[in-house]
Amino acid sequence: MDRKLLDEVFVEIEKGFYDKAIALGNKSKDYMIKIVCYALTHHKSSRINMLEMAAEDEIDRMKRGMAIMDTIITMAPLLGILGTVTGIIVSFDFLGKAGVEDPKAVTGGIAQALITTATGLSIALATIIPYNYFVVKLERAARNIEKCTTSFEIYHQEGRDEDQS
Repeated sequence: MDRKLLDEVFVEIEKGFYDKAIALGNKSKDYMIKIVCYALTHHKSSRINMLEMAAEDEIDRMKRGMAIMDTIITMAPLLGILGTVTGIIVSFDFLGKAGVEDPKAVTGGIAQALITTATGLSIALATIIPYNYFVVKLERAARNIEKCTTSFEIYHQEGRDEDQS
């Protein structure tokens, strides 16, 4: 978040210089500044409502891909367990047909079946770290957006109050 530029944009909003604030904001790719500039450019509508819409759109953009990661975290261990269960079924089927004379074939099949569980768990463990990292970043961004929205409302109202004086 480009806090310095955001503060500059808010100073211009407070003065009522919306075009100058937009010009400053157009230089940035910062999500917060993009939200504020979107609200400022849609002046024919309620700026506060436009700010909230832009914030929701930005949060939705940030959430993109999170469902896929969540699905991977959930499905990987389940697929591993499914592989293990089917492997054990095959091993017991082999045991039933071959008898107890060849236990190595059965234990080898079970060991191979457990590889799928280990793989599934490894995938889930490797995916949950970045997933949780992004969840924390998303929550922080949502809090920042809420603070920014409140600041925008305050500065925007002060600018309008001065115009009416």
